[in-house]
Amino acid sequence: MDQEVIRQKVNEWYETYNNDIYQYIFFMIGDHEQAKDLVHDTFLRSYNHYLSFRGGSEKGWLFRIARNITIDFIRKRKPISYLMNFNIQLKTNELLPEHIVTLNESEKELYSALTKLKRSYRDVIILRKLKDFSIQETADILGWNESKVKSTLFRGLKELKNELIKEGYQHETLSRNG
Repeated sequence: MDQEVIRQKVNEWYETYNNDIYQYIFFMIGDHEQAKDLVHDTFLRSYNHYLSFRGGSEKGWLFRIARNITIDFIRKRKPISYLMNFNIQLKTNELLPEHIVTLNESEKELYSALTKLKRSYRDVIILRKLKDFSIQETADILGWNESKVKSTLFRGLKELKNELIKEGYQHETLSRNG
């Protein structure tokens, strides 16, 4: 395949998906500059491995690349955190100023609570609930089966609810049963 055609396609993907992928990576690592670098690495890898793309969901394929690159980064830079599955704690001042301004209070509380969850819970909640991937797409990105996505999402949402309550967040949906 012509390199120029591949370059154009990857540029189209970048224009379409770079912000979503940046947000996903940022939620995972909490570092703006590093997240930008990992987004760049994601699209570079998609260019270098374009011929291995088998069709289907471009977005899912790119998110799978982004997740793998981010996990590799975490393993190399924060091996103890990775092995112990510790959460990377984000400080409010690590958010970009333009993001802080646009976040409402409940989004800030959600963001804070998400950073305190196990990575597997955070991954599945971000992909399913914040990025609106289907169960099958989420399973493909994470390399899980659909039942693991469902059960992890159920447990993750329960933990997220508990974390929000612990942080004092009040909302009618948290007081409902279920």
